[in-house]
Amino acid sequence: MSTFLYNRGMRENQFAKQIQSATTLTTRQKLQMILSLSIPGILAVITETIMGFIDTAMVGALGAAPSASIGLVMSSTWLFGSLLSSVAMGFSVQVAHAVGANHIEKSRRLFKGSILTSLLVSVLIGGICYLWALVAPTWLQAQPEIHCDAIAYLGLFAIFIPIRQLNYLSNGMLQCAGDMKTPSMLAGLMCILDILFNFLLIFPTRDISMLGISMTIYGANLGVFGAQLGTSLAVLLCTCISMYIAVYQSNELKIGEVKGNWFVHRDELNYACKVGIPNALAQSILCMGQIVSTKIIAPLGTVAIAAHSFGNTVESICYMPGYGIASAATTLIGQSIGANKKELAKDFSHLITYLGMIVMGVIACILFFISPLIFKVLTPDIAVQDLGVQVIRIVMIAEPLFAASIVITGVLQGAGDTFIPFILNLVSLWGIRITLAFILTPTMGLAGAWLAMAIDISIRGILYLIRLYFTNWIKN
Repeated sequence: MSTFLYNRGMRENQFAKQIQSATTLTTRQKLQMILSLSIPGILAVITETIMGFIDTAMVGALGAAPSASIGLVMSSTWLFGSLLSSVAMGFSVQVAHAVGANHIEKSRRLFKGSILTSLLVSVLIGGICYLWALVAPTWLQAQPEIHCDAIAYLGLFAIFIPIRQLNYLSNGMLQCAGDMKTPSMLAGLMCILDILFNFLLIFPTRDISMLGISMTIYGANLGVFGAQLGTSLAVLLCTCISMYIAVYQSNELKIGEVKGNWFVHRDELNYACKVGIPNALAQSILCMGQIVSTKIIAPLGTVAIAAHSFGNTVESICYMPGYGIASAATTLIGQSIGANKKELAKDFSHLITYLGMIVMGVIACILFFISPLIFKVLTPDIAVQDLGVQVIRIVMIAEPLFAASIVITGVLQGAGDTFIPFILNLVSLWGIRITLAFILTPTMGLAGAWLAMAIDISIRGILYLIRLYFTNWIKN
């Protein structure tokens, strides 16, 4: 399987050669390159979205309280996941620059050195996450009946953090080396495995009938804990495959012939910190804002928490393709800058931003109208359905501007510029969303919190567009 996946990804290496040798590329050629890299990335994050959708629907069948327990700590998983992503990005962006400059030996050495370094950092992150899991439900002021499930869900997530770090690292390295298809196909496999494991782990042993045939299906009856265990096992298996491909089969990454120790050089570590730490701070600000928002929402009750959780799942259908496009942006911009094609990088940045805004805008229009059907699939609770539809329609109007902030973040990451996104996220989230949520939620309920979010992502999108079009973001 790994050989098949890698052979599919080998065709992406042509883009680095095109960028290195290009004097002028037509708009059509640029769009073809963007779409060829974006579509696998979009498919990858769509499968991740489907995986979250399936998890939510399966747990939703158990009732509002189990759903609320996951919704309570979901923003915490985003926080720690963003830290892992930032660690991987600090090294993978350097690989994009090295591949763009045709320095293959350097890209291999960077990958080898990043493995042990990333693992050591992830162990520290995992320990902090586990300690937070023990106190999070109390600090967030959630109802006592959902404390145990929330602790179990986040605690198991923490235990698997080193594995998740390797998953982020291997997939990020493959993407920045130009192979978008292998990570996207592995994401599809992860989705299938997650469904299978959840089916066996969440529910008790039961009898089902199909086409007139009755059969007994084994179930571990682990509930919320089973949902996280199923996801973690799926991540583990797919990480083994992606690491094998990166280490042994990728021409740009394979480390068998790389001499030296398993640590990166000091200058490469410094650059990883320069890029990764501001990105980690930027993402942490966003996720901590989500945690504070959850704290504001939690006193509204189980129905509000469940509707908030389901609303986040439905919204992800819209914004996750934006992250797939942003991954392609990081690759194209990084390789263009590595090849010293700065004007080409600017052209790519404009075209890919338009693409992201169009894609997310179209999806937002569709979700605005079909959201009642989606919430009926997610939960049988009528009150949760009605509240969820109300809040998701508030935020859909702002999704095109949200797309701008997502895709331009990918552009800036490819250029190694992560400090400005940190500042923009800090000002926008904490100066606008949290402030408005404190004011609006007590009087408007959950709708007030989501209105604050819609205003925040709209203003943030405008700020990112200003950064892209009116400042010299590529100067360094």
